[in-house]
Amino acid sequence: MQKIYIKDLSQHVGQEVTLSGWLFNKRSGGKIKFLVLRDGSGYLQCVYFKGNVSEDVFNLADRIGQESSIEVTGKVKVEPRAPGGFELDAVNLHLISEAHDYPITPKDHGIEFLMDNRHLWLRSSKQVAIMKIRHRIVKAIRDFFDERGFTLMDPPILTPAVCEGTSTLFETEYFDLGKAYLTQSGQLYAEAGAMALGKVYTFGPTFRAEKSKTRRHLTEFWMVEPEVAFNDLNADMDLAEEFLEYIVQTILKEKQEELKVLERDTSILEKVVRPFPRISYDQAVEILKKNGVDFQYGNDLGATDETIISNQYDRPVMVHRYPTAVKAFYMKRDPENPDLALAVDVLAPEGCGEIIGGSQREDNYELLLERIKEHNLPQEAFEWYLDLRRFGSVPHAGFGLGLERTVGWICGLDHVRETIPFPRMIYRNTP
Repeated sequence: MQKIYIKDLSQHVGQEVTLSGWLFNKRSGGKIKFLVLRDGSGYLQCVYFKGNVSEDVFNLADRIGQESSIEVTGKVKVEPRAPGGFELDAVNLHLISEAHDYPITPKDHGIEFLMDNRHLWLRSSKQVAIMKIRHRIVKAIRDFFDERGFTLMDPPILTPAVCEGTSTLFETEYFDLGKAYLTQSGQLYAEAGAMALGKVYTFGPTFRAEKSKTRRHLTEFWMVEPEVAFNDLNADMDLAEEFLEYIVQTILKEKQEELKVLERDTSILEKVVRPFPRISYDQAVEILKKNGVDFQYGNDLGATDETIISNQYDRPVMVHRYPTAVKAFYMKRDPENPDLALAVDVLAPEGCGEIIGGSQREDNYELLLERIKEHNLPQEAFEWYLDLRRFGSVPHAGFGLGLERTVGWICGLDHVRETIPFPRMIYRNTP
């Protein structure tokens, strides 16, 4: 028998169908019971009239608790007032597994309680909406690069060397070879891929052991990192803004129902169209000073600084050419001012902060070796990376987009902990 899901009910109006799922909630009105079924694809109001079903079925509808797993049978009707726009004139109810005292009730719960019960909290309508939007963002990411001739390349998760800094590494013993580290980024490997395939992207989990408790930080998160041979910083910024526009407009087009569940103000997202404003680090510092911030030139931008800057614009803003001292060793220096790196950060509106960080990479062997030594990095661990400059080096550029920050921004969430099924943070690694 064909399995029928709530999302497909428009094809079965007037037909008797059987669906399986969980009891989301219920209410009673004397001789009538309203059971709302969820099956992962949507929500369906099932109406049990006492005169239309057996006494056992009617009593069962009255007895079962929230999140009991059930099977319902009835005729599909159009009902604009019901969740999902359809209703089931129910004739039968079968109990699969009864749930008692489900801990997450309609009342308010503290965040720690909800996080302790994350495995159950995921069933709530808002969390379901977030996960569906996350899923579609992931697909949009893959579609964007696949449609533009990029090749997906999977970098290792265990790596022998650092990418961005030794203070944020999770390390482990690797047999007799010494220490290995959970990857901070797939970028260095993406550069090798770009030298082989021209245009590549990596997409997978990354790990940062930052002792940060901010609403923007996770210790385990997903990042997509394109890398393009023969691209410079300007081409990198062009790609980043086209990419962001594509993601946001895809969600606006295809996930309106989920955005409504989240009560997201979509007017803000509708403005995410090219071109994005592009300002230099120097211009960003001037904005901070005009807004009364005692900012010391040469420092990296903090979360509050990013919020003040992004609040000046109605769409993401690109800040480029940061001081070399605050950027990673692999970023190319500006030939017009070696104190600046050919780097860019894309700041999202509404205080969401940096969602893209990118740069043109240093393609000169001698200069890259010099930078490795300046950063006190072990040269032997980067010999393979230096080989990319020894054998056919070319200008190239790329960036990384943090998936969870992007999901949080598009969904209008206050904290990234709700953007991933099971968040890992400095103070939490369960459930």
